[in-house]
Amino acid sequence: MKVHATLSTLLHGYFTQRLIAEMGASPHTVACYRDTFRLLLSFAQNRLGKSPTMLLAQDLDAPFVGHFLSHLEQGRGNAAASRNIRLAAIHSFFKYVALQEPSLGALAQRVLAIPCKRHVSKTIDFLTRTEMDSLLAAPDPGTWMGRRDRALLLVAMQTGLRASELIGLRFQDVVLGCGAHVRCLGKGRRERCTPLRKDALATLRAWLRERNGQPSEPLFPNARGNPLSHDGLEYILSKHVATAKVKCPSLLTKRVTPHVLRHSLAMTLLQSGIDRSIIALWLGHRSVETTQIYLHANLELKEQALAKTQQFQGKPGRYRPTDQLLAFLQSL
Repeated sequence: MKVHATLSTLLHGYFTQRLIAEMGASPHTVACYRDTFRLLLSFAQNRLGKSPTMLLAQDLDAPFVGHFLSHLEQGRGNAAASRNIRLAAIHSFFKYVALQEPSLGALAQRVLAIPCKRHVSKTIDFLTRTEMDSLLAAPDPGTWMGRRDRALLLVAMQTGLRASELIGLRFQDVVLGCGAHVRCLGKGRRERCTPLRKDALATLRAWLRERNGQPSEPLFPNARGNPLSHDGLEYILSKHVATAKVKCPSLLTKRVTPHVLRHSLAMTLLQSGIDRSIIALWLGHRSVETTQIYLHANLELKEQALAKTQQFQGKPGRYRPTDQLLAFLQSL
């Protein structure tokens, strides 16, 4: 009698054999999928009363996965887009399960049939130049952390690097002198170079001189000298946003994340008349169409376009019912 592979064995094979060895997934993809299953297994442990090593693949059936996805939205406050990212990781795993364990094919097919959730595509958030200046003025230049944070925020706002790209920068990734730029390995393993303006160059040169680290050391370390985590980056940003709100009240109505700084750079370039193809190259987008979101969010460009059109002729009229009953209904 054949012994079916345990969930633990399947997950181990999926990450080491399928994702890393066969697909050559990037560390960012592996980390994202890893976090998905950490959340899923913790949810299963609380819900089913089983330790993760004792779970069976059959425990993660379609109804259970549905409960987990609802928990992400209602219990953790995740948006539908985040829910869909977690579901994509689960779908990928169950495709592997169907190949490795044909007896679990029906189970896998039911999980794979769970659809992604449709959601409203909101316009992006971005900071104005005044808000960006206020945020840059928030760190205390008299402390080591304040100087680190200002250099970090200035590089983020001027390069538009993703959060993972920003915290992954090393000393060797910064090129000073003529043609100063930073190098990073971005999404889809596409390497790109982003030029530095004079203000960012001066700040980075002073920071490199103060740090005096080795080429492989993180450019923006935490207090222990290790690379910043995503949570650490979010904490730094939220701390300085709270300070900047005192002098810049418009920040009170905005939720500022590391990706909002990236959007802010893109909007600054767009409002300066930079072509969308250049913006796509700058941000490391695979397609120029990705920059379309910035056109939708830029009200100033739409107002400029509207100002070039002619107004319609004719005076506005008002409907007046000719019947007493229609007048009554109209008044409701």
